[in-house]
Amino acid sequence: MKLVAIVGTNSNRSTNRKLLQFMARYFTDQADIEVLEIKDLPAFNEPENKAVPDSVAAFSQKIAAAEGVIIATPEYDHTVPAPLSSVLEWIAYTSRSLINKPTMIVGASLGNLGTSRAQAHLRQILNAPELKARVMPGNEFLLGNSEQVLDGGQFNNPEKLAELEDVFDEFQSFVTLTNQLVKETDTERKRAFVWDVKE
Repeated sequence: MKLVAIVGTNSNRSTNRKLLQFMARYFTDQADIEVLEIKDLPAFNEPENKAVPDSVAAFSQKIAAAEGVIIATPEYDHTVPAPLSSVLEWIAYTSRSLINKPTMIVGASLGNLGTSRAQAHLRQILNAPELKARVMPGNEFLLGNSEQVLDGGQFNNPEKLAELEDVFDEFQSFVTLTNQLVKETDTERKRAFVWDVKE
């Protein structure tokens, strides 16, 4: 199974990056997980000539080619970081490559709550008409005290690791079932969505 995992921050010391890197190593026998960085992408600014930056186009193409997407979001001021919001705006404005894409949300934080509010907000964002990702329901992976848990490239919490294994196993099934059920005609119809209807 080919998946991409988006680091939802431009911070160099993010434990969300460490979480995705650990998942890519740990689940290597079950899936090919490519970790995608957003820190080199430009901030969203609607171009006058409608041209898409090459880096954004390449990023979107990786999403389009994947069977499923994992997004790891920190929590800043009860929501997702601005760079992640910017990337989602680029995708909504250009390729709309997340439409009908099976998506799993995870999050790591230095405190106890594990990005719970940001994850809830991200679910709302991903349901926007121009994004319409198929976010896995009924599960969220919240990793608190992440600096201690992910110290030295290890995962130092057996109970949370068992939870991560269960959630990832369910996500693989969700990816398979979703891609079997979703019709290309539905995806194309949603990609053609426009706010302004011209008479």
